[in-house]
Amino acid sequence: MSSLRPFCLTAWLAAPALAALLSLSPVSQSRAQAQATPAPSASSSSSQTTVAATHPSAEQRGITARAIDKVKQVAKSAGDIFSRVPCLAPKGGSKTMGSLPHVAGKLVAGKPVVIVAFGSSSTAGYGASSPDFNYPNRLAAQLRRQYPGANITVINAGIGGEDAPEMMKRLQTEVIDVHPDLVIWQVGTNAVLRNLDPGDTAKMVEDGISRIQAAGDADVVLVDPQYSPAVNQRAESAGKMVKLLGKVAELRHVGIFPRFEVMRDWHEKQSIPVESFVIADGLHMNDWGYACFAQLLGDDIIRSVGQIKIGVNVPADVRAYRPM
Repeated sequence: MSSLRPFCLTAWLAAPALAALLSLSPVSQSRAQAQATPAPSASSSSSQTTVAATHPSAEQRGITARAIDKVKQVAKSAGDIFSRVPCLAPKGGSKTMGSLPHVAGKLVAGKPVVIVAFGSSSTAGYGASSPDFNYPNRLAAQLRRQYPGANITVINAGIGGEDAPEMMKRLQTEVIDVHPDLVIWQVGTNAVLRNLDPGDTAKMVEDGISRIQAAGDADVVLVDPQYSPAVNQRAESAGKMVKLLGKVAELRHVGIFPRFEVMRDWHEKQSIPVESFVIADGLHMNDWGYACFAQLLGDDIIRSVGQIKIGVNVPADVRAYRPM
């Protein structure tokens, strides 16, 4: 994902701002003054010092209250996000083919499950109003609701601005050495924005998948670029990237989440305005976009578990991930 900054960061900064403001509470203020203020002289009034330290100004109380209200509004908004715009998968031409046998088998057996979300800023969650609302945390929450007795860990290994060249440098330490059961690899957007050769990116991703597969039994799902104004300005390169990543997934028998087509369906077939799922920078997803993205991924994992429970054996050469 690009390192471009959005035009408005108010919601994103609400939680950090609240933390900073809360640090100005009476207890914190008195501690800070105790460290920073010199010892009073004989003529100083200790009672005056105590009053100043324990009673923040009315203006400060007002700022803190507004920050708390803002965070509460963001949390409420994200909590009922699908009540306003439902999350619907594309209709027609897509089907589930049990693409995640390893992670599903671990869930069926009641064994601990480790999922690594590997990628750039849309994995890290740039554009979400809170870290709780990035897609890896949303996915973890969905799976834990579905399997309350399971030990499920979702590791967010997203770093903004990266693409395949940078990701390959940390593939061993942040993915392979973790011994994951599922790797969700979001890649390709920054390569499009940088005018990198899609063929070079596809080759690096193929090499990376080979290394993951050689190291263990992890399932892999690729996530292709997003449909957004910034990406669509380079439509030819984006189209090549989407096509090549699909071919890599087919060649290596791994899953693929067709994010570009899913998001285009939201806009062109479901008539959802782009600004309803992309923030003001024209690139990164917002809370709704991340939530629906995570929901569709989680739904497919859950369906894969259901298939294994009823004994469905999916041939390796048809494990192509397509959300319902």
